Amino acid sequence: MRSGRDHSELAVWPGRPYPLGASFDGSSTHFAVFSESAEMVELCLFDDDGNETRLEMPEVTAFVHHATVPGVGPGTRYGFRVHGAWDPRRGHRHNPNKLLLDPYARAIDGPVDWHRATFDHVPGDIDTMDERDSAPYVPRSVVVNPWFDWADDRSPNVARHETILYETHVKGISMRHPDVPASLRGTYAGMAEPAVIEHLKSLGVTAVELLPVHQFFPESSIVDRGLTNYWGYATIGYFAPHNAYAAWGQRGEQVQEFKYLVRTLHAHGIEVILDVVYNHTCEGNAWGPTLCHKGLDNASYYRLDPEDGRHYVDYTGTGNTLNVRHPNVLQLIMDSLRYWVTEMHVDGFRFDLASALARDTEHVDQFAAFFDIIHQDPVLRTVKLIAEPWDVGEGGYQVGRFPPLWSEWNGRYRDTIRDFWRGEPHTLGDFGSRLTGSSDLYEANGRRPSASINFITAHDGFTMADLVAFNEKRNDANLEDNRDGESHNRSWNSGAEGPTDDADVLAVRANRHRSMLVTLFLSQGMPMLLGGDEFGRSQRGNNNAYCQDSELSWYDWMAADRQMLAFTRRVIELRRRHPVFRRRRFFDGKAVFSADHSDIAWFRPDGSDMTQKDWTEAHASTIAVYLNGRSLPSQGERGERATDSSFLLLFNAGSTPVDFTIPAELADRWWLLELDSAEPKPTDRPVVDRLTAAPWSVVVLRDEARH
Repeated sequence: MRSGRDHSELAVWPGRPYPLGASFDGSSTHFAVFSESAEMVELCLFDDDGNETRLEMPEVTAFVHHATVPGVGPGTRYGFRVHGAWDPRRGHRHNPNKLLLDPYARAIDGPVDWHRATFDHVPGDIDTMDERDSAPYVPRSVVVNPWFDWADDRSPNVARHETILYETHVKGISMRHPDVPASLRGTYAGMAEPAVIEHLKSLGVTAVELLPVHQFFPESSIVDRGLTNYWGYATIGYFAPHNAYAAWGQRGEQVQEFKYLVRTLHAHGIEVILDVVYNHTCEGNAWGPTLCHKGLDNASYYRLDPEDGRHYVDYTGTGNTLNVRHPNVLQLIMDSLRYWVTEMHVDGFRFDLASALARDTEHVDQFAAFFDIIHQDPVLRTVKLIAEPWDVGEGGYQVGRFPPLWSEWNGRYRDTIRDFWRGEPHTLGDFGSRLTGSSDLYEANGRRPSASINFITAHDGFTMADLVAFNEKRNDANLEDNRDGESHNRSWNSGAEGPTDDADVLAVRANRHRSMLVTLFLSQGMPMLLGGDEFGRSQRGNNNAYCQDSELSWYDWMAADRQMLAFTRRVIELRRRHPVFRRRRFFDGKAVFSADHSDIAWFRPDGSDMTQKDWTEAHASTIAVYLNGRSLPSQGERGERATDSSFLLLFNAGSTPVDFTIPAELADRWWLLELDSAEPKPTDRPVVDRLTAAPWSVVVLRDEARH
C-alpha cells in the first residue's frame, strides 16, 4: 500500500450497501457505512508503518456509502473521514480532520490517546471546529478473517428454570489465578484455561454472564485521574471483542480468541451471556470526544435536544442516549445482536439500562419497536434475554413490566433479601414473595418464575463479604472524595466496621453470608451469583469499583475462603439435585393431586399456621416454609411430572436462637438435617419433633421418603 494520498495502485469498485462494515470475500474487501447527513465519505487504509491512503467512496444507496477494494484482506487497518455540514445547533458535527471507527468493525486495534485532537471542537467552545488531525491518537478498525473451526460446537441450551448465572469480569477472574500462565492472565484465553473452567464446573453454574466485552474505551476524565473504566460500560464497537482482553493479538486475533473461549465453555456445558450496553456510547455529551458515531451522523445516532441540537438527551447518566427510534440505529443494534449469536455463538444477553431502549419522547413504552422486532426475530427470540429494568430517567424503574420473553434483574429481590438478613422491620411478607419467585411481579402477564433474576449482589455495589462487613462505603480509591456509589446499601457490618480480628463478629459475618447464599439458591427463579462471592471475595468496602483495574477488583484466589467455597458448592448441588427448588410454574397453594398437603405451606416457629397478623408483624424475623415435592408441575419438554423429596426450610434472621417445632401435620415424616448455615460442614442427622436454629441462620430439612 502506498503512503499519503496517492492511491493510484488501488482500484475502487462500487461494491454493495449490505452487509455494513468490512466484509472479506477471499480476494477483496467490501466496505459499507451509514450516514444520512454526510456529503462524502473517505475510506482510510493504513499500512504497517501507519501510512494512510484515502479513497473516496462515491457510491451511496439509501444513505449507505459503499465501495469494494480488491487486494485488501484480513489484518488491514482502516477508518473513515466524513465530509459534511458543521452545524452544531442542528446536530451536525462533521469534521473530516477526525478519523472515525467503523460502527460495524469486527475488530479494533489500539487504544485512545486522550490528546485534544480527539475532540471535534476547540477547548471551551463546542461551536468551533478543531482542525487538528486525530489519526495519530485514535485506534483503527480491522478487516477480519471470518473463518473459525467451531468443530462440533453447540449451545448447551440450558432451560431457563435450570439456569444458574455467574456474573464475572473476563480480566478479573484470571488476573491473579496462580494456575493460569502469566502471559494469559486477564484475557479471553486465560478465562478458557482448565483451572478457571474447572472452578466453574465444580461450582455447578450453568452460564457465565460477562461484564461488557464489546470494544470500549475509558473516558478521558477517568484517565486524567490515573484510573480507567474497568467494568467496560463505555462501548464504542458493538461488533468487536474488547482488544485489551486479547492475548493473541489485535489485528483480528481477538475475534478468534473470543470464539475459542465460547467454544471451550460450551464444551463443558456452560453458556455465555453478554452484558451489552446499547443505551449509550463512550463519546459522551457535546464536550466529549469524536471517535465514531458523533462524526458519522450525530443527529441520527443520538437523541438530541429538539430545541438545541448541540445538546443531548441523557437517560443513562453518561452524557448521551442512543436514538433507538431511528431505523438505522435500531438496525445497528439488531445486526449486532444477531452477529453475536450466529457468528460468535453466544447464548443470550443482559441489557444494561434496558428501559432507555424502550423510551419514546418521555416515557418507557412496553410496546416499543425494539421489543417488537426482537420478539419476531427467528434468531433472537430463542436466546436468553435479560433486562436491567431501569434507567436514570423519570419513570425508568420498570421491574416486572417487561414482555413475556424477557427475564429481569429483580431489584426488589435484592433489596428484600438484604433487609431481611439485616433485621429490618416489616420485611417478612415481601420475603415470602421473593422466596417463591415474585409472582406478584411476573405472574399476571403469563410469565414464569424464571422471569426473576434473583441476585443479592452484583458488580455494582458491595460484594457479599463486604455486605456483612461494612455499614458505609469506602470508595476513596476512586478519587471522588467518597461521593460516588450508592450510600443506602441495606448492609450491616455484623458488629464491627470493616476488618476485624473479633472471632464473634467474624462468625456472625460468615453465618449471614452462608444464609444469604442458601436463600439465593433455594429461591424460585433464576439465581445469579456474583463471581467471588462463593469464596468471600472482598473489595475492601468499595461499592463502585468501576474504575479499579487493580488487585482491589481482581479475584484473590490465594485468599479464598475454602470452607465458604465448599459450602456454596453444596448449596448449588442441592438446588440442582432437587426440582422442587426450581419449579417451572408458580406455587398456587393448592393440594397436589391426592396429597393431603398443598404445594407450599407457611408455619410459625411453634408449628402453627401463619396468620395474616403474623405476616405483618413489624419485627417478625422467623418463619418455616414447607415445599411439597410429591408431584411437581411438568418439568421437562415431554410433559412428565417430577417426584422429589419434600423440604422444610427454617429461617431465623434474628439475633437469638429460636426453637422450631415440626408442624403436627408433618410430624409423621422422617426428617433429615440436610443443611444448616450455622454449621458449614456437612450434616446428615434425623430431626424429631423440634430443633434450635442459631441466630441469622437457615436450616434445611429433607423428607427422607418420597411418597
